[in-house]
Amino acid sequence: MWLKDWADSQSLPLGIGIDVVTVSELAALDERLKGVFVRRTFTEAERRAAEEADDYWVFLAGRFAVKEAVFKALAHLTPEKTFDFRMVETLSAPDGSPHVTLSPALGKLLRCAGAERILVSISNEGDYAVALAQASRRIT
Repeated sequence: MWLKDWADSQSLPLGIGIDVVTVSELAALDERLKGVFVRRTFTEAERRAAEEADDYWVFLAGRFAVKEAVFKALAHLTPEKTFDFRMVETLSAPDGSPHVTLSPALGKLLRCAGAERILVSISNEGDYAVALAQASRRIT
């Protein structure tokens, strides 16, 4: 993701979200729940990508941080103030950068919020994963 994507003079930021996840706590939570957390939180494509990643739990922690960050960037713009995390699917572009796929459910949520796109960034350091999300729309 390039700076021009985040600071585009033709886009109006509507919401920003950030989240930090402790990798070991995420793994421990899923272990306590016997795998239910991962199955109910991540899409099939995210789970497959995690299996192929260098570190399964670091990958999922980053994706969970994105789900939380997108929630913080968007939910306040919707009447319900909530949504299902599974509609936020974060995969990798060919260059490795993360991107949120636009499912029909997420598209509907974006329209409801008055947004057109979600930009995300993920970083990992030690036992932590952090994600930033920006919801924006084009200025007409």
